[in-house]
Amino acid sequence: MPRRGEVLLAMGVLLVLWHILAALVQGPILPAPFTVGIALVRGFQGELGWHFLASAGRVIISILLSIATAAPLGLLLGLSPGLHRLVSPFLYLLYPIPKVVLVPILILFFRVGDLAKILLIYLILFFQFFQILVLVRDAAAGLRPELLLSVRSLGAGRRALFWFVYLPASLPAILTAVRRSIGTAVAVLYLSELLATRYGLGYYIYIQASTFFDYPAMYGGIVLMSGMGLALYLIVDALERRWCRWQFVS
Repeated sequence: MPRRGEVLLAMGVLLVLWHILAALVQGPILPAPFTVGIALVRGFQGELGWHFLASAGRVIISILLSIATAAPLGLLLGLSPGLHRLVSPFLYLLYPIPKVVLVPILILFFRVGDLAKILLIYLILFFQFFQILVLVRDAAAGLRPELLLSVRSLGAGRRALFWFVYLPASLPAILTAVRRSIGTAVAVLYLSELLATRYGLGYYIYIQASTFFDYPAMYGGIVLMSGMGLALYLIVDALERRWCRWQFVS
């Protein structure tokens, strides 16, 4: 995991490269970072903040729903070989299906509101979180029997085993899968917000480019959406350091 200073240095290098490339292009299709920054400030004086909040709410709710359903299922699969044999064929068949083809079906059932967008991101992430199912299943199934016996010998029941053994053992796998899926979540968010909506960064980016030809504002929306993904990534890193401290003990 890179240090904060290294991340800031990389960000500075990218900004310098962006500035150099903009100077070489010398066209409206690639404004300089400073111009985009001014457009961002102006955007927040308008409705850009509401677009950001709408997008952040959709992606966070979708990620939380995916974790809340995929992680427990992964634990159950790891603890129950019979259930694993029953469910695995269905996961095997459903995982390769491109979930974007579900868009027209979701629109038919849920129209084009927030619910359809959240469900689209949720469904894609749930199967993207197949990594969670596999990693959590392996983490739960791979616990050493002597560890479980020693905890049971202290009088631990099923609830105590879950909270103090299975869940801590699975947390690193869950957080790793969440971190890997953040990019997918933001990409799907952009696609979902192109569908008949008035609020969201995807809509903002599209309308600024295709209708107003305001390229600095368009790049500002892209930077803000990228920043949202980065912020989610850093939050997961912070949670991992807080909840899985034993992994960082040298």
